[in-house]
Formats: sequence, structure tokens, C-alpha cells
Amino acid sequence: MNVKTVLPAVAMTAVSMVLTLAVVVMWLGPAVGIPVALVVGLGIDGGWLATLAYERRLAAQGDHNRVVTAVGWAFGFIASGVLIAHAVTAEHSAGAWLAVAWLPIAAKALWLVHSLWERTALTPVALDAIRGIQQEARDEAAVARARLRAEAATEETRLTAVTEAGARVARVQAKTAATLAGAWSTLETARQGDGTNRALTCVTERVTPASQPMWKLPVWGPSEPVPAIDAVPSLTNDELDAIVADILNADGTAMPYRELSARFRALGHSAGETRLRASFGRVTRKETAA
Repeated sequence: MNVKTVLPAVAMTAVSMVLTLAVVVMWLGPAVGIPVALVVGLGIDGGWLATLAYERRLAAQGDHNRVVTAVGWAFGFIASGVLIAHAVTAEHSAGAWLAVAWLPIAAKALWLVHSLWERTALTPVALDAIRGIQQEARDEAAVARARLRAEAATEETRLTAVTEAGARVARVQAKTAATLAGAWSTLETARQGDGTNRALTCVTERVTPASQPMWKLPVWGPSEPVPAIDAVPSLTNDELDAIVADILNADGTAMPYRELSARFRALGHSAGETRLRASFGRVTRKETAA
């Protein structure tokens, strides 16, 4: 039993019972007599307390009875009704009596809260297990976040390095292109100069008299296609069988396929391995059958 919920319920129950009994005695005592008023007040409080005790017994057994609960709430509303009726008919301090008329209902509500607390209460072992599971989940989430942050930082570093390397390559290529463009421009200027042909003629007259040198820059562009080499026509099966038979009959002794293939290639013939093996089988079978 948890004192955090049971003590407020017990205190509220005691106050509401005492208040109900006092109001019944003060209200009904002058009319029916104090003994009768005490009986009425104790009846209300007794019924309220009996149903509460039975409800607590069922709750301890893990059971619940709606009829008993309804009866208990009925006694609570009766007690509150008595207090409200007394407050309405009182000549003095009607507001104060009306303000405390909710105490029996509040006591029943506190007992309801306590029963719900008991239904959901867990043992220390279960609470420790839940805390362990929650802590493990938090640890896994923290590790996952750290891993993602590390992978993101690594990927950012890699992309930065790749970008910087690409920028360096682009700068080198641009510088090289500029240098090549300057060199080609210098050569073109020299070729188009007025004294270029005359200077080259002076240099080459001793070798080729009366020749006019033609100096042109190399042209980068598509070259003329080279005609494809004609493929050697393949042998027919009969021609292939004839060549294989000639090789096999050259020595007059049985020859394995490996040696046949080597001699076939050495003679300059060309055929696929599958066709050559099939021809070897056909020739061998014909000779065996003969």
C-alpha cells in the first residue's frame, strides 16, 4: 500500500464522515431527536465505510464488482446531498457549509485514484528492468547519433579533398592550355613572318638548290581510316577432315589429339578448337570402322 495515495484518501474519508455525522445531528437533532439523528448519520457513514472496505478487499484479491462500486458512490452522493441540503436551509454560514459539501465525493475520488495506483504499481525489480531498458535505448540512440555525425564529418572531409584536388587539376589544365596556346601562337607568328621563308631558303639552298621549303604546322584532326584486313576464309568440314586425315596418316601410327592440334597449327591452318576436335572424332571413327 502506497502512503502517497492512501493517507490523503483516509484523511479525506475521516473528515467527510465526521462532518456528515455532525451535520445530520445538528440538522435533524431538533426535529427527531439526537439519538435518531446519530443513527441516521452513522447509517450513512457506516454504509459508505462498509462498501469501501468491501471494495478494498476485492481490490486486494485482484477483483472488481460494479454493484459494490455503484453502492459506494451512492452513499457518497447521499452524504454530499445531506451537506448541500443543510447548507441551503442553514440561516448562518450557508456558503461555508456549501463549500465543504464536496468532501464525501472527494474522498471517493481519492480512493479511486489509490485503486488505479495499485493496479499500475510495479515491483522494484520491474522498475529497475524498465530503467535498464530505457537507459540501453538511450545509449544506443546516442551511439547511433555519434556514428552518423562521424560518417557525415568523414564524408564532408572526403568531398572537400576531392573538390580541392579537382580544382588543382583544373588549374593545372588551364595553365597548360594557356602555355600551349602561347606556344602555338608564337609558332604561327613565326610562320607568317616576312623573313621566315627567306631564312629557311638560305638554310636549305646548300642541300636542295632552287627549292622553296614548305613549312606547315601539324594538323590535329581525324585521320583517314585504315582498310580492314580481309579475314581468311574458313575451311569446310570436308576440307578440314581431309587435312586431319593427312596428318594422322603421315606417320601411320595412332596420334593423340594434342599432337594433331599442334601439327595442324604448325602447318599454318586455322580452325576453331571445337570444329577441329569434331573433325578428329569423325576421321578416327571412319578409320576404326574401315
